[in-house]
Amino acid sequence: MVNKFKDKDMQAVIGWVLRAGVFVSMFIVFIGGIIYLMRHGQSVANYHRFVGVPDFIHSPRGVINGIINLRGRAIIQAGIVLLIATPVVRVIFSAIGFMLEKDYLYTAITFIVLLIIVISAFSGHAG
Repeated sequence: MVNKFKDKDMQAVIGWVLRAGVFVSMFIVFIGGIIYLMRHGQSVANYHRFVGVPDFIHSPRGVINGIINLRGRAIIQAGIVLLIATPVVRVIFSAIGFMLEKDYLYTAITFIVLLIIVISAFSGHAG
């Protein structure tokens, strides 16, 4: 007997993806926060001069190097990026689920949504 993929199965997978993405990103941000506080917890904030975010946070290569060097801000940044990527992964899993169910209308709509997300991410325009 062939097991058919059911809507409940896809909902369970999507729910698991969302929960796992949020929990993993929370854990990464928490670890990054601990490392940041261990290194900079005794620093006194100077609010008379705006410093901004360090340059290494602005590029993927800088974030990866920061993670390798155990820099707290880079680890926090990676956790935030993972949190932002979680709904995108959910859309991808939804598209796969609709394809498995052979629901071509919803598959097309999901791919259009994914295309809009990708174009917005790479163009820098959010609306």
